[in-house]
Amino acid sequence: MTLKIANHPCFNDASRHKFGRIHLPIAPKCNIQCNYCNRKFDCMNENRPGVTSKILSPLQAMHYLDQAMVLSPNIAVVGIAGPGDPFANPDETMETLRLVRAKYPEMLLCVATNGLDLLPYIDELAKLQVSHVTITINAIDPVIGSEIYAWVRYNKKMYRDLDAAKLLIDRQLEALKKLKEVGVTAKVNSIIIPGINDTHVIEVARKVAELGADILNCMPYYSTTETVFENIAEPALELVSEIQNATSQYLPQMKHCARCRADAVGIIGEINSEEMMQKLAEAAALPKNPVEFRPYIAVSSMEGVLINQHLGEAERFLIYGMDDTGECMLIDSRTAPPAGGGKERWEALADTLNDCRALLVNGAGDSPKKVMMAKGIEVLVLEGVIEEAVYGIFNGQDLKHLMKSSQIHACGSSCSGTGGGCG
Repeated sequence: MTLKIANHPCFNDASRHKFGRIHLPIAPKCNIQCNYCNRKFDCMNENRPGVTSKILSPLQAMHYLDQAMVLSPNIAVVGIAGPGDPFANPDETMETLRLVRAKYPEMLLCVATNGLDLLPYIDELAKLQVSHVTITINAIDPVIGSEIYAWVRYNKKMYRDLDAAKLLIDRQLEALKKLKEVGVTAKVNSIIIPGINDTHVIEVARKVAELGADILNCMPYYSTTETVFENIAEPALELVSEIQNATSQYLPQMKHCARCRADAVGIIGEINSEEMMQKLAEAAALPKNPVEFRPYIAVSSMEGVLINQHLGEAERFLIYGMDDTGECMLIDSRTAPPAGGGKERWEALADTLNDCRALLVNGAGDSPKKVMMAKGIEVLVLEGVIEEAVYGIFNGQDLKHLMKSSQIHACGSSCSGTGGGCG
């Protein structure tokens, strides 16, 4: 199979008015904190990386892609660009890429990443014929990088200041070198931040060109509220043009970047249509595997009104569904498997709840979450009234206001947390 590389609208300016792309928002977690980044959901007025209306599972993403291809048959590229980092969510990212390659063998595949956790997946990316990978490299000097990144989380350990920047830069450059060794087209994004790295971008260009990068995108910094850099003015167009001209001696330039959202779809520069956003919302409201019949939601509750019980303490689970009028109704009560037994206990619970799309609890450990998710049941740690949460899930509503504070990752209303929950 020969992929039509020239059809990629981000890498080929001549293709951007003819061929579209779709970003599948399946990667909410991030592994670094940039001082210019604040990821928000359901913010349709913002067109920038890190923003999406919904988060999808890999199979929901495939359902959405099928619908999108009908509405926009000129889609030539499927990309994964967040809203966090694809390789802070490697299982979801790689599963999605495998599914798309199997169903759409001629589709171009690409990912955009900060590069921290990219390296272990490059060989499989090449086997899947992921033709384009973008790495955002804002500095090759750790001193400058330490001004840009608040923290880096790698192998479950937090790094800050110079240590964080040095680790990230080393991993980025190593990944870039490996991408070129396996023949993947590599684009480097460098965000121009006045007073921080604007005089340094040319050094970034020189270094990444030495490592074989194919194209450079010098992106103007976007001023975003609730960030460390919110008071830094955006670079003047003259400065951006000057930097692009200076770095063009090392690499071809991408000058038509639209700073796309993590759920962008269609022709670059065009706003997502209402019809397409409706298809995205419909996909997000489906079970994690849309082809499965999972009409119910399970809840852990002490008295049957509030979500107020830890998964491990529950002796029974309340089962809710929707009646013909769209109202929540209690369907059943099911006994939990006996305590103890480790993974086998959670597998038994998954079997007990095999017709439920989600399990709502007030607390849960990573082990049961992983087992339940593998069985197609999403474990949501919430607090509040049962019926409000159940109704919200069935109708694809935003439940951030019901999430326990310890469960809100850095991709919530603000992205300035410590990173403890983002790895």
